[in-house]
Amino acid sequence: MRGDAGVRRGWRGTTARAVAITRAAVLLAVAVSLLLPARDLLAQDARSVRIERGRFTVVARSGDSALAHGMLESALRNDSFPGLARPTAAVRIDVAPTEAAFRALIGPSAPEWGAAVAFPGAQRIVMQGRFIGAEVGDPLEILRHELAHLALHESLGDLAPRWFDEGYAAYAAGEWDRDETLATNFALVLRGVPTLQVLDESFYSGAQQATGAYALAYRAVAELAALDRERGLALFFDRWRQTRSMDAAMRAAYAITFDGFEKRWQSRTRRRFGALALVTDLAIVGVGILAVLLPLQQAQRRRRRQRLDLLREAEATAERAQRERALDEILRAAPSSERSGGGPGVA
Repeated sequence: MRGDAGVRRGWRGTTARAVAITRAAVLLAVAVSLLLPARDLLAQDARSVRIERGRFTVVARSGDSALAHGMLESALRNDSFPGLARPTAAVRIDVAPTEAAFRALIGPSAPEWGAAVAFPGAQRIVMQGRFIGAEVGDPLEILRHELAHLALHESLGDLAPRWFDEGYAAYAAGEWDRDETLATNFALVLRGVPTLQVLDESFYSGAQQATGAYALAYRAVAELAALDRERGLALFFDRWRQTRSMDAAMRAAYAITFDGFEKRWQSRTRRRFGALALVTDLAIVGVGILAVLLPLQQAQRRRRRQRLDLLREAEATAERAQRERALDEILRAAPSSERSGGGPGVA
């Protein structure tokens, strides 16, 4: 997640680009003014540790030192990114010890659902420390995602729109589970696959919509890379830097226009995940219905058994009464001497 990419930059129109650049400058100035005091507090904390190796510096509280060392080792071990030259810019990683510290470090402009935030303009990453729950994800994978943002920005500057920036970071981090999100995204069935411009705007529409946007962005970048099995994104990035145009770069690298790629991505995503999402959601609905109906069915079966038991008991009682009446009638119809137990006399 890019902290200073809170600007909806398109790739068409000089007016929109000028507005975007102006907004980016304002937001960056605000972010720097808000973040620098918090950054200094973490660095000057007597309980903090500072680890420097290669181009990376990690600052954390002593309680997060093991996590900090693990992050540093992971960053050094895997410091290359698909299609890009090996990055060289220095990177600082701040590990926040508490939720409050994390919020203070990232500032108010970052979304509330982020587990980490990258600030490409400052070559900084703010990570949550050990207080973060395991359900958020693997911290090393999250760090790789944020480092990919910085590497992309170091190579292309502000050329990449938000959908590509987030999709590339997810692709570089190997976040294959993004496809699982699409497989259960019923919005694909109801509304279809959005355009890439609409996808760009989805990152600003709340956590639930952003989750689907990340998955779709990952799928778009993966589809683009798959167009060249040998070079992947390398030639595309090279042409993009030269021409400053995503459409021209796609034409040169993949012999496809931007609009052509967008239609291809929409069609393939719809075919691959639309029906699957429908089936998955119907299955989930079915399980929910069964969860409601099974207890009702069991209760109905119990009531039915109770009624049957009552009927059997009533039938048994009626049979006993009928036998007693029949026996009584037989006894009344017999001669008095037979009823008294006597027989004919013998002289």
